[in-house]
Amino acid sequence: MSNKPILDVKDRPKPAQWLTLSLQHLFAMFGATILVPYLVGLDPAIALISSGLGTLAFLLITKFQVPAYLGSSFAYIAPVIAAKASGGPAAAMVGTFLAGLVYGIVALIISRAGHRWIMNLLPPIVVGPVIIVIGLAISGTAVGMAMNNPAGKYSMLHFSVALVTLAATIIFSIYAKKMLSIIPILAGIIVGYVYAVIVGIVDFKPVLEAKWFAAPDFLIPFVSYDVKFTWNIFWLMVPVAIVTLSEHIGHQLVLSKVVGRDYIKEPGLHRSILGDGTATIISALVGGPPKTTYGENIGVLAITRVYSVYVLAGAAVLAIIFGFIGKITALIQTIPTPVMGGVSILLFGIIASSGLRMLVDSKIDFGDKRNLVISSVILVIGIGGAIVKLPFNIEIQGMALAAISGVLLNLILPGKPKVSGNMFETEDTTNKKTA
Repeated sequence: MSNKPILDVKDRPKPAQWLTLSLQHLFAMFGATILVPYLVGLDPAIALISSGLGTLAFLLITKFQVPAYLGSSFAYIAPVIAAKASGGPAAAMVGTFLAGLVYGIVALIISRAGHRWIMNLLPPIVVGPVIIVIGLAISGTAVGMAMNNPAGKYSMLHFSVALVTLAATIIFSIYAKKMLSIIPILAGIIVGYVYAVIVGIVDFKPVLEAKWFAAPDFLIPFVSYDVKFTWNIFWLMVPVAIVTLSEHIGHQLVLSKVVGRDYIKEPGLHRSILGDGTATIISALVGGPPKTTYGENIGVLAITRVYSVYVLAGAAVLAIIFGFIGKITALIQTIPTPVMGGVSILLFGIIASSGLRMLVDSKIDFGDKRNLVISSVILVIGIGGAIVKLPFNIEIQGMALAAISGVLLNLILPGKPKVSGNMFETEDTTNKKTA
């Protein structure tokens, strides 16, 4: 399919067209962006606002050359839940801030030393299994949300809501055409929500009582909470950047092909990584989840061939405005848990399957004992929830421990393949995760 643009990167659309095109991108990211805070217990309104602010920061840092939208990252769901359990929302925000700093450090190193080192550190045999862990480690959460009523007990009524939502999302994912194929999550949530209304498990009272314009409860460091660094939070959150950095590179590869520009060279991988990290830091400063570039919005670019950064900036502004509309925030909060559970069953499975697909596309040979050992250790440590307890009350667990183990095994075990040629001229094998 030709990628000749209808609107190129710096083209400015007419006002009515601008609004319509920006709304398309808003709808594409909306379902996934509000699902993450819903799962981890953060405010969806703040997630919307921080995604808009983060996207604007990304566009500024990349010199308005990279049309991308940044939404809530699914890779950090389990770490954020664990961080909140150990130290409340404040700990999650500190961890999110630290993850953003890692991006800044990596961007600085790439700007000085090039990009080859990071691909040696994060080959598919490491990243693929870790992505599988991300999907499967939180699968129990999705199933519990789908089957149980608000009291935590099994309910066939609530499970039916989840199954209807799941079925609708699958149908939209497989059979929908054009724009609708980009928003299966949002479409599935809408269908599930309507069914939930019909069976009588939705309470509209909060929507009726909500004001039209209302500021969400931002979590501001040193104002809403005292900032406290702990090594436990560091080891919970920071190692996950191993995976999200690989995801970011994959998205830049695909985006370069869609738009017809080499974004790795200009404005440079270091700028896009810095923009991603800055968005995550901004999110941490206001109380939102970590951010990542969204494959859904890249899909919108591919379908519409509208690459204008003005359109992405418009979507970011709309997201910020939506976050301050109290009626919309209240409506989001009335979505029953089984609806989100039904969507999550498919979405978490897709994340896990995308890790498997990365291994297949990369032609990883599991007849090679080296590859078999690395993937096996990552999967069992990550899904099994292994914990390493170190002095000074430091704990490294689950996904973080799996990622670190994979990186170390890849560096230590003999027979490590070298990265040859220009990785950015090869077929992309890293952009397989939905969000």
